[in-house]
Amino acid sequence: MFVNILPVTVVVPVKNEEKNLAKCLSCLTGFAQVVVVDSESTDATTKIARQMGVQVVSFRWNGQFPKKRNWYLRNYLVKTPWVLFIDADEYISDVFKVELAQAITDTPYVGFWLRYQNHFLGKPLNHNDDFRKLALFRPEAGEYEYINDQAWSGLDMEVHEHPILKGPTGTIKTLIRHEDFKGMRAYIDRHNHYSSWEARRYMSFLTENAKEWSTFIFRQKIKYYLMDTWFLGPLFFIYSFFFKLGFLDGKRGFIFSLCKAMYFLQIKIKIEELRDISDLNDAK
Repeated sequence: MFVNILPVTVVVPVKNEEKNLAKCLSCLTGFAQVVVVDSESTDATTKIARQMGVQVVSFRWNGQFPKKRNWYLRNYLVKTPWVLFIDADEYISDVFKVELAQAITDTPYVGFWLRYQNHFLGKPLNHNDDFRKLALFRPEAGEYEYINDQAWSGLDMEVHEHPILKGPTGTIKTLIRHEDFKGMRAYIDRHNHYSSWEARRYMSFLTENAKEWSTFIFRQKIKYYLMDTWFLGPLFFIYSFFFKLGFLDGKRGFIFSLCKAMYFLQIKIKIEELRDISDLNDAK
């Protein structure tokens, strides 16, 4: 068991996460502080957090900026040199904590990209597309990017927004386990919300000539170049299933790649729908 106290505040944004939260929090020993930021959960989420001795902060989104992560950064003083954002379906190991402790010691970096191993249909995916997030950083180095989100999806937390940091970033190589125990229904419902958000952001990006293009990482630029075509879904399937060796994960690898391809197809269809609605409104 990891026994050293890491100078990190772990923030776990949640809403109705009773199926995942206890396991997530049980992995977070050894950190200076753990905070659960709850969006008016109606299940046992907050009860579980308090029973495990974790501070609970209540959040209600007003439909405008900031969303949950930035709201916490702006309204609560982070007393540690580092802040780590972990979702309730992400589980870290002692090996990760050891590497983290080494990484943040006398480092020139102001943030670190974290790498994740997806679990899908109850088992780990050993191949397929890489999953990583910039989720560990110094709180004074920046915050999640500003997007003029007009409640596009109803989701009150930054999902696709990246932190914009002033300074260099590194990478922690030890994988974080990413497994949602709420099943495929929740997975599909969540990605339906995500695709609505992506479509509306894309349309906003076109009409407002968004300045955030300069902050996009390479993957984001490729995605936005291809988002308004019918090719992004099929190309992602080929990339994930063949080039990233997803076929070695068998049936689960095929279904995962297919679901992600369908996700990009949903985005394109919703862009077409929004464009048709806009054309009808202009014609009136």
